[in-house]
Amino acid sequence: MAPLVDTEDLVDSQEVADILGLSHRNSVSTYLHRYDDFPQPVVERGGGRTRLWMRGDVVRWASARRD
Repeated sequence: MAPLVDTEDLVDSQEVADILGLSHRNSVSTYLHRYDDFPQPVVERGGGRTRLWMRGDVVRWASARRD
């Protein structure tokens, strides 16, 4: 059984970019390839064109990188 997810906690690549302070959502793909510990999307559709992350995962990752 898949875990239950509050849809309000899901963020797309633009929101991830905003959280990370990136100027463009395409930079998120670069982060996925550059950083082994970058959170993986919890939803990926259309060959990677649609990706959704858990907001908390991204915020925790960003916070840990700033420390």
